Amino acid sequence: MVILCFFVAHWYLSLFSQTFMQHRYAAHKAFTMSKGWERFFFIFAYITQGSSYLSPWAYGIMHRIHHAHTDTELDPHSPAYDKTLLAMMWRTKKTYSGILHKEIAVDPKFTRNVPDWRPFDLWANSTVSRLLWIGIYVWIYAIWADHWWLWLLLPFQVVMGPLHGVIINWFAHKYGHVNYETDNTSKNLFKLDLLMMGEGYHNNHHVHPSRSNFATKKGEFDLCYPIIKALHKLRVIRIVNA
Repeated sequence: MVILCFFVAHWYLSLFSQTFMQHRYAAHKAFTMSKGWERFFFIFAYITQGSSYLSPWAYGIMHRIHHAHTDTELDPHSPAYDKTLLAMMWRTKKTYSGILHKEIAVDPKFTRNVPDWRPFDLWANSTVSRLLWIGIYVWIYAIWADHWWLWLLLPFQVVMGPLHGVIINWFAHKYGHVNYETDNTSKNLFKLDLLMMGEGYHNNHHVHPSRSNFATKKGEFDLCYPIIKALHKLRVIRIVNA
């Protein structure tokens, strides 16, 4: 029971960090925050994402490129240009690493106002950091995994960030329904998205990329948006586009 609770908590906390910090804030500036709170959420993302931490700076740039070149040869992750899910994940990893380490030339329009804390990001993306987190996960499993099959969950926790990303970047461009006709293959995976905290409304998002609330139609619910509204009321952030 402890391991299952740990897995579910890790799923949703790391997913919240990705959709809140890396996606809605870093890439789209759906809301603003002070430098102090920005640094807080850098650290919060690192703690909750652990071994699969994603740099808000590199993620934000890569995601902006995705929106600008969706389903073309310049898209960092498109099922239209990769034959398998693993091939797309590998290309995404190479693009992300190239941006993070400034090995890929990026048009300045994609870097404007993207939050940057380079020393922290380089540490958080280092092999040493990732191995330390994996060691923590193994220690937790060694103490509380009381059935052998629970260990099968461990690899998914190690790659939690890429797992979240591929669910959207692969499946939400191949399966689901559309609320809006677009010039790309983005789709909504769910009518009620409780699994991906609103990220499953991918078709909605491609039409309204800067909205804080990814739900747009009756019956849809973006699990992350009430948290965003609460943080806005607490003056932690300021919503720019609801």
